[in-house]
Amino acid sequence: MRVLGMMSGTSLDAIDVALVDFTRDPADPSVLEARLVHLGEEPWPEGTGDALRAALSPAPADVATWNRLHAAVGEAFAAAAARVLAAHGGADLVATHGQTLHHDVRADGTVGATLQIGDASRLAAATGLPVLHDLRAADVAAGGQGAPLAPLLDQLLLGHEEPTAALNIGGIANLTLVGGEELVAGDTGAGNALLDAAVHAATGAPADHDAALARQGVVDPAALARLLDAEPFYSRPLPRSTGREHFDAGYVRRVLGDEALAALPLPDLLATLVELTAVTIARAVAPLGARRVVASGGGIRNPLLRARLGAHLDPLPLLDADQLDIPADGKEALLIALLGHHGAHGLPGTLALPDGTAHTGARTPVVLGSLTPPHRSPAAHAAPADGLPVRRLRLVPEEGR
Repeated sequence: MRVLGMMSGTSLDAIDVALVDFTRDPADPSVLEARLVHLGEEPWPEGTGDALRAALSPAPADVATWNRLHAAVGEAFAAAAARVLAAHGGADLVATHGQTLHHDVRADGTVGATLQIGDASRLAAATGLPVLHDLRAADVAAGGQGAPLAPLLDQLLLGHEEPTAALNIGGIANLTLVGGEELVAGDTGAGNALLDAAVHAATGAPADHDAALARQGVVDPAALARLLDAEPFYSRPLPRSTGREHFDAGYVRRVLGDEALAALPLPDLLATLVELTAVTIARAVAPLGARRVVASGGGIRNPLLRARLGAHLDPLPLLDADQLDIPADGKEALLIALLGHHGAHGLPGTLALPDGTAHTGARTPVVLGSLTPPHRSPAAHAAPADGLPVRRLRLVPEEGR
């Protein structure tokens, strides 16, 4: 089964795509092989990314704006899918995460609702393929956080090895402990979100490329302490989730106050926010008993964040996922393709804990996603083995890697 996985995260930097062939190992059907046909990024159409940023909290946006963005994101994903499929061959299914507009975490830490936009019907019309979408709602309906979804991939790739904290640093950072006595997962806090918001507010640039500004600054101890001590999220137990609704563009100003923020030169502010991300990740990893940390996502390409995180984790080794032949920059799109495969074959997209609950805190693991159109299931001619539980995922590198 060939699946095109599509993902846009909280950083809004591009549409990540992964075209993957999934086959069962004939000798051991519990092993799923994933041949990476293509991994890459597709750009947002001019203006769409900016329109999304303008609609995200704390900015006001009415229902008409969200409705138009739902269509615009669907068109952007449809155009990207058509380009990839034309260049690299067809597929049996498109799996799309869409773009998160709102993740509603209540005061007690439970999740009331989650909204990902991107009109799946436009994707189906552009590709002629069935589209699996709305990947978080079923878990939230079952009482879960709806996040993170990465543990499925982390467990299948790394769960048979030594205790490993699989870390992804996007706009929000999340981790999964696999290979230990128990599976633990959740968000650690802001990854790149606060950094990107501060740079954009001050310069109009989307990010501090290569930490060019942050490396010129020094950490402000008082500001860092305030950002750590004033935030109750960090004391919540895993599983937990958060989003840009909480760590939004106005977050730092609300916590530090206008006067303290104005006194911080931009490089010092960015250095302090880098330190905040590194400290909160390291504190989340510390009690888990991991023997190594395997990192992916855009944040690991920030050299200052990479260095500071390594220093806080020491003596735990910090590895890039690429060092284990796991595509660090394409991991999330690969995850979406895997969720598409599992959803199409009626396999849960969340992992079962020993008590029968899911890793997200849901009452039970559930099959994720909705299908558009509903009558074109790609699993209609599936082999009997395709419905068996998957115990391990084996990656086959994309051609030319």
